[in-house]
Amino acid sequence: MEDVAPESLAGAVIAAPPGAVERRYVLALALRALKPGAPLIALAPKDKGGSRLRKELEGFGCAVEETARQHHRICHVKRPESPIGLDAAIAAGGPQFVDAIGLWTQPGVFSWDRPDPGSRLLRAALPPLAGRGADLGCGVGYLAKAVLASPAVSHLDLIDIDRRAVDAARRNLADARCEFHWADVRHASAMADLDFVVMNPPFHDAGQEDKSLGQAFIRRSCQILRKGGAVWMVANRHLPYEGVLGELFRTVTVKGEAEGFKIFEARR
Repeated sequence: MEDVAPESLAGAVIAAPPGAVERRYVLALALRALKPGAPLIALAPKDKGGSRLRKELEGFGCAVEETARQHHRICHVKRPESPIGLDAAIAAGGPQFVDAIGLWTQPGVFSWDRPDPGSRLLRAALPPLAGRGADLGCGVGYLAKAVLASPAVSHLDLIDIDRRAVDAARRNLADARCEFHWADVRHASAMADLDFVVMNPPFHDAGQEDKSLGQAFIRRSCQILRKGGAVWMVANRHLPYEGVLGELFRTVTVKGEAEGFKIFEARR
């Protein structure tokens, strides 16, 4: 949406995201892209931002017709001739430097404005790594920045399914050793015979807990590691990862436990 020319679209339908800043950003981008008078349909689950859609669209100067269906709020508007506050909403939801993490980031990216507790613990536990490696689900590069502090690291693949995260990671890690991939870790195929993998695997999909996601990350890490290579990962203590780690890796060592998380080193 950022690249769509202003006032160029004849209509748009938006499944609005749950985060307030991100949602206003997406709505503002859509309104900017629409021709004056063009229709916009914006919808979201009632409990994930849908109850706020009408007020937010009215704040942009839209006259709103609202309906409800299957626990969603659905708002129909026409783009005003002169919408209000689009530039401010786009600036608030766009890429920005956040002092709390010391990195460029963007609302909507995982843990966008503060260090994720699991990633923080893993980052503190990492030894100096060496050789070729990968950061699976790299986000904006929080873990990768620590990995690259070791001069013995010769190459690092950074993979994330969120295009905004990959763009921010590129900005944060101006390092010739990095190669960035906007891809689903489960299907990315460019890596093999790596010396190490670091990861804080996701366990939510569309807001619902999905333990199979983290298990898929573990399987993928085993596939791309050389024999003797290691994966360093952090996970919530309650997640069922130790079984699949034990099945796939020669050794599995718990390197730390704190704040409801476990840190593992698993060697292939």
